[in-house]
Amino acid sequence: MYGDAETVRKILTGTGNTWAVVGLSNNTSRAAYGVAGVLQRFGKRVVPVHPKAETVHGEQGYASLADIPFPVDVVDVFVNSSLAGGVADDAVAVGAKAVWFQLDVIDEAAYERTRAAGLEMVMDRCPAIEIPRLP
Repeated sequence: MYGDAETVRKILTGTGNTWAVVGLSNNTSRAAYGVAGVLQRFGKRVVPVHPKAETVHGEQGYASLADIPFPVDVVDVFVNSSLAGGVADDAVAVGAKAVWFQLDVIDEAAYERTRAAGLEMVMDRCPAIEIPRLP
């Protein structure tokens, strides 16, 4: 597992409250939609990032991380593993503090690059599962 319990806790409670959720759309059957709702209930501002740039959960969407006109603290990644490394690189480029790859999103090289750039990172875990485990 990539990202120990302390890193998970740090990202969820101390890294900031603006989370860009890459892959989030208004498709209510997708995991990203439900997880974004949990993040909002936990006090996070959820910013949808999807090619459609839809408003989701009351928040304006953007087509890419680079299009977001304000700082983002955490980039939560709900895309195929083959695309996730590029998203992690974009997160570094926009000055995010942390990257979170969802369950089954795995790119070890991206994990190493992101950590080397100084960002916290969790891979193959879900914040909606981890939030209830917080002390």
